[in-house]
Amino acid sequence: MTKTTKLVYLALLVTFAVVIHTIESALGITLAIPGAKLGLANIITLLAILLYGFKSGMIVSVMRCAIGFLIIGNPFTFSLSLSGAVFSTGIMGLAFIFYKKGLINVLTVSILGAGAHNLAQVVIASLIIQNVELITFYLPILLLISIPTGVFTGLSATYLYKLINKNYMITQSMGDLKNETTK
Repeated sequence: MTKTTKLVYLALLVTFAVVIHTIESALGITLAIPGAKLGLANIITLLAILLYGFKSGMIVSVMRCAIGFLIIGNPFTFSLSLSGAVFSTGIMGLAFIFYKKGLINVLTVSILGAGAHNLAQVVIASLIIQNVELITFYLPILLLISIPTGVFTGLSATYLYKLINKNYMITQSMGDLKNETTK
């Protein structure tokens, strides 16, 4: 696959992630707990990791946060979003090593990413508002919520990954995906 082709596909993934992130923020799609969201844009980050590896997943994740900030414009939300996205993607990148060795599955990678996202966001929020009780009381609840949201994200990314691999034209233009993710 050429660098240009890969860049086009990464740009599409960033676009999808930004659109999902913006819609989820605009509609206020939250769970029963204040501030808890499904994190639907993380489906695209996980998909980028599955297709192209950790570095590409991090690019999609950071670009989504940066462009999302330009659209939404809330510095507090941006700091939480970026910290959660970077830490989450880092943890998923580490877990992806174990996934490639067949030691864990995509759902485990996704659940670890969801938990890491919540951990980073709560720590940053508690530092910003200077309230350590967020970590003590709020974090355990969010970590429990990260299990079903991580499962949903993992199942969605797995479905999309399989769909892409079934599409002959996409697969041919992307080259051998297995060789790309090992780099």
